Amino acid sequence: MMPTSLARILLVDDDASDVRLATAVLEKLKLAPQVCVAHDGVTALDFLYARGSYRDRPPGNPAVVVLDLKLPRLDGLDVLQQMRSDPSLRLIPVVVLTSSRRENDLRRAYELGANGYVVKTIDFAATRASLRALGEFWAVINEPPPGSLRRPKLVAKEQLP
Repeated sequence: MMPTSLARILLVDDDASDVRLATAVLEKLKLAPQVCVAHDGVTALDFLYARGSYRDRPPGNPAVVVLDLKLPRLDGLDVLQQMRSDPSLRLIPVVVLTSSRRENDLRRAYELGANGYVVKTIDFAATRASLRALGEFWAVINEPPPGSLRRPKLVAKEQLP
C-alpha cells in the first residue's frame, strides 16, 4: 500500500490473518489509515529508507514499527539490527510482535534495542487487547521521537473494541 500521508505505524508481518487482526483493531482506534504494512524485512527497510516503491512517500519516520521476527527475505532481528545501527532510524521505537516465546529471541531483540516484546497468542481476545494497548500507547499516548508525526487525539474508551 502506498501511503498518501506518512504512516504513523509500520506493521511488518507476513501472516495475512495477523495483519487483518491488527488493522481491524487499529481501525477502531482511528489509526488504520496511518498504517503501512510490509510483508517482509526488505520491504520494511525500503519503506524506512524511502527507496524502491516508497521513494515518493512523505518524508519522516513512523511513530512506531511493529515487527514480527519470522519474516521472509530478511528476518525481524536483522531489520532491528539495521535500524539500530543507522543514526537516521535509531530513535524509531520498535515493538516486536511475534509468536516466538524462545528465550534467545526475546534476549536478542532486547539486546538489539527493541522497545517492547509482545507474544501473539491463539487467544483472539488477548491478542486483540494487546494490539489495542500497543496502538494506544505507541501511536497515540507516547511522545514520538523527532522526525515523526505528532500524535493524534485519543479515541474515547467507549469507542474502542
